[in-house]
Amino acid sequence: MNSLDQFSKKKYLNLETFRKSGESMCTPVWFVQDGDILYVRTMANSGKVKRIRNNGRVNIVPCKMDGSSTGTWVSVNAKEINDVEIFNKVNRLLDRKYGLMRKMFSLGSARQGRQDTILEIRFTE
Repeated sequence: MNSLDQFSKKKYLNLETFRKSGESMCTPVWFVQDGDILYVRTMANSGKVKRIRNNGRVNIVPCKMDGSSTGTWVSVNAKEINDVEIFNKVNRLLDRKYGLMRKMFSLGSARQGRQDTILEIRFTE
């Protein structure tokens, strides 16, 4: 089994990013897979996005909703993507994967005027 296989059919991944001081911060997030790339949609001004802008080297692991691991940590590269086509594709994939729950969260975000971005996660092996 390669590192990517463990994320198949999982709903959450724990994203470990690093502050400039080196301190790690873990955040469980929804994600979708397109081929050998994972995507996360999140708030553009969130701490994890700011940390990834500074250092794209992150670690991920499949997890439960509370962040508890269900697999093996993997070192990957992450970056913010500002491409409308990818943004739309990721939204379609998220809708398909998370259904009604996703639609409810999207409605709440839209009402708050939240600005979202896409994180692209690529495996380095």
